Order: sequence, then C-alpha cells, then structure tokens
Amino acid sequence: MTLRMYADRKGLSLGRVSVDVSHAKMHARDCAECTDEEREGGGRIDRFERVISVEGEVSEELRDKLAEIAGKCPVHRTLEAKAKVATVVEAGDGGAG
Repeated sequence: MTLRMYADRKGLSLGRVSVDVSHAKMHARDCAECTDEEREGGGRIDRFERVISVEGEVSEELRDKLAEIAGKCPVHRTLEAKAKVATVVEAGDGGAG
C-alpha cells in the first residue's frame, strides 16, 4: 500500500506491484544483515525476507527508491522494532470460572 501511494503521488506507472514475505528463525551469528553487536548477542533471531515484484520496467535508481519507500511502511517499521506481544484471554461469560 505504501508503494502504491508513493507511485500514485509521483505519477509513476509501475503496473501491478506485489510483495511476498517469508519468515525464518536463524542464529544471530549467521545473519548477514545484523550488526556485529547483534551477532555477538547470540541466540536465534526472526528474519523476514521481502521480495517486491513490479510488473512494469523500472530503472535501478527507481528500484533503490522503491526499496527505501518500502522501508518506511508502518508494518516494516513494526517488524524491525523489538516488539512485545501481550495476550489477554476473555471469557464470554464475563470471566467467571
């Protein structure tokens, strides 16, 4: 959505744009994108791989710009942050029993 809004605002004809994301757990020491500090921390990390497919022809300069814009997507920012998940289970009977 972020890429489509950018393209529309700039009048770019990208054609169909699709994004595929895959997820894996990996050892921090094997993470090419991680900083040295993150690798030294050890343990396993979540790694997401995003592939953006553009139907139309784009220059290398525009590819770089699209990757930059994709990095500003709210979902991308959330995934890059070290988020916490809080879980609450509510019973339909007001929580009794």
